[in-house]
Amino acid sequence: MANGEDALRLLGLARKAGRLEIGEEPVAAAARAGKARLILAAADAADNTLRRAHHFTQEGNAPLMEVPWTKGELGLAAGRSSCALLAFTDAGLAASFAAKLSALDPERYGEAAERLSAKAQRILQRQKEKRRQEKALQKEAQRPWCAPSSGAERRLAEKKGRKTGGKPGASASRKPRQKAGKRGGGRQVT
Repeated sequence: MANGEDALRLLGLARKAGRLEIGEEPVAAAARAGKARLILAAADAADNTLRRAHHFTQEGNAPLMEVPWTKGELGLAAGRSSCALLAFTDAGLAASFAAKLSALDPERYGEAAERLSAKAQRILQRQKEKRRQEKALQKEAQRPWCAPSSGAERRLAEKKGRKTGGKPGASASRKPRQKAGKRGGGRQVT
């Protein structure tokens, strides 16, 4: 049962990384917020707990897996005395855990492991795309700004909302206002 022990170790790793919600209320909150990627229920969880866990999966669109370990074994792996419900909030860790369970019992956990793996790949692809876009924006921000050379380019820049060196529609021949002297009408010494 090496894969089973690996899966339980993965629970401890996820807890230390802050990617594991432990207990019914935190699991419910993660599911409602859409952060739960996989919900786990202990083998000896009560019927009401399982019913609520099924409700959480519908709210948060996260799969539910009933694992082969008891509340005590799950709790020990998660750093508690006992625990009936857990939720992974990281897609990669959830997919890895499901793959380890699938190696134990492919008929029971295989389909869910495949779905979680595909979902984790999509999330990873979106994260890579987001990083690429952020890098492109940073490169764009590093380029020096230069004034448009012709009037047509200036009007185009004004439409786009860029700074053009002056206010739109302001006349270049207009002189700036001079500051008024001291209040009180006193005499100024120069």
